[in-house]
Amino acid sequence: MIELNPHQHISIGPLLEQFKVASADEIALAIGRIFENRLDDVQCSSLLTQLKDTGRDQEPLVLAKCAQQMREAAAQVDGKAIRNLVLTRGRKEGSYRGGFCDLVGTGGDGWSTFNVSTTASILASSLLLIGKHGNRSSTSSSGSADLLEAIRPKAPLIAAVTAGALPAVYERSRYAFLFAPIFHPGMRYVTPIRKGLKFRTIFNLLGPLTNAIEGNIEARVLGVCHDGLGPIFAETLRLSGAKKGLVVCGEEQLDEISCAGRTRCWRLRERPNPAFHGPNNEQDEDSTTSDEEAEPRKVVYIEQFTLEPSDFGLQRHPLTEVGPGKKPGENAATLMQLLRNELRRDDPVLEFVLMNTAALFAIAGVCEPDTSEMGHGDDGKVISEIGPGGLRWKEGVRRARWAVESGQALASLEGYIEASHAAKGQ
Repeated sequence: MIELNPHQHISIGPLLEQFKVASADEIALAIGRIFENRLDDVQCSSLLTQLKDTGRDQEPLVLAKCAQQMREAAAQVDGKAIRNLVLTRGRKEGSYRGGFCDLVGTGGDGWSTFNVSTTASILASSLLLIGKHGNRSSTSSSGSADLLEAIRPKAPLIAAVTAGALPAVYERSRYAFLFAPIFHPGMRYVTPIRKGLKFRTIFNLLGPLTNAIEGNIEARVLGVCHDGLGPIFAETLRLSGAKKGLVVCGEEQLDEISCAGRTRCWRLRERPNPAFHGPNNEQDEDSTTSDEEAEPRKVVYIEQFTLEPSDFGLQRHPLTEVGPGKKPGENAATLMQLLRNELRRDDPVLEFVLMNTAALFAIAGVCEPDTSEMGHGDDGKVISEIGPGGLRWKEGVRRARWAVESGQALASLEGYIEASHAAKGQ
């Protein structure tokens, strides 16, 4: 291999000429060169255009490999410190092992609804460790970063939460916002090119797959902007090693669980592998085989089902009632009203947030126990009803309401805000 100057451009002409038959690894390697500033603007534009025109930007293996390249180029978080946080700050319950969780969407659905995933992630941090990956708006009126920076009277310093500062932030809160430009500095080389293109590129799909702490994400809810992407993202997550996940798309082609009607869901679920012939005791497995090609004890399956608001014990609300087109300041004011428990119990925005929070609680596994000891304000009355997909959606709503009414969600956000200001001085 020829050693190249870090700023010297290289040619990917052969790849572009044979693009339709190129391997996923070859495409991902070319994507990785973007983050090193090794591709000139013409080649970068051609690469993104070919991905779009050939449809290869929607192949699960291509997405998985490109996401891996993007994560490897990201600012690296101290893995040992993050794993220690799971042990010291994670709150095990049911099948939830205390790991990090995320609630994210592709964007691009055109609805510009209230910032549901960001708000739901704050509520979820009352019981789960949350690493919310996000950015400013590119297609809606208010992105996740825009919302957080508009909080009053004191907004978090989202740019101060760097890879190095992240462990200290989690010492004060179970919530942290991972601002994409801070964790993916190599994206600055492609940003001007993306703005000049007249279509959504593969990077619009890679965003939800490139959390800087991806290797420590235990569970996630991932919204897609059209249902054709549902099975693609589910398979991409499976190929990337995810074991717990829920990909969702509202029937209005909404990248959230819809408060207005049905939502299609693709669940990643780990089950025993019928082809496994090893020992019955999982602890004995490592001592009985060193065959890397042996069948694994468990495999991840993808199950599809449909959800409706009634599965959460909630009413339907038209999307026109959940704030289309509002600016960050307006949405931030609503966020704080919600966290202070100032909205009525059947408020459309509140119920929209509750069902999306409930989904993350359910998929993480905290809704499984028949007992409940969340803390102050928890009446302990578990709702054991099993809904579509074999999960307790109504119990998820009960827990999400507790997060609001007990003040735990607000306390989590306040802890994150204080930690972000402390991080600035480090």
